[in-house]
Amino acid sequence: MRLTAHTDYALRILMFAAARARAGGDATRFSVQIAAKAYGLSQNHVMKIVQRLAGTGYLRSTRGRGGGLELGVNPAEVRLGALVRFLEQDQTLVACFGCEEPCRLGGQCALERALHEALEAFYTSLDRFTLADLVLSPRVLAGLERHLILT
Repeated sequence: MRLTAHTDYALRILMFAAARARAGGDATRFSVQIAAKAYGLSQNHVMKIVQRLAGTGYLRSTRGRGGGLELGVNPAEVRLGALVRFLEQDQTLVACFGCEEPCRLGGQCALERALHEALEAFYTSLDRFTLADLVLSPRVLAGLERHLILT
């Protein structure tokens, strides 16, 4: 299975937010511009991701002076499998899983069952990890933030 770029970037933005939350103080909040620069992404793309994450509470968004984005959840309570399920909910493994016309094999396809089992095993494996397990180390966070200053 290959995750979409949207999911990849959403996970990285949440890792960044969790690392900043762990750092504490004024460092917890960040802007779309900072996240985009940190990962070399377009601000428009990051904005779409951030809106989705904020709309579901993964991020908290505050408007106005002193506002910005910050982690909206306890990273120890966010299971990676559940997060990826949410982010990948519109994805299908193979074309016939998501097609509007019924499959010609009419639900008797062993491939469908095998792929669904494999996908569930993938998510179950990811559920062993939490967002807290993925938090960037202070050294990695400092490297990203150093890059922000230099560019």
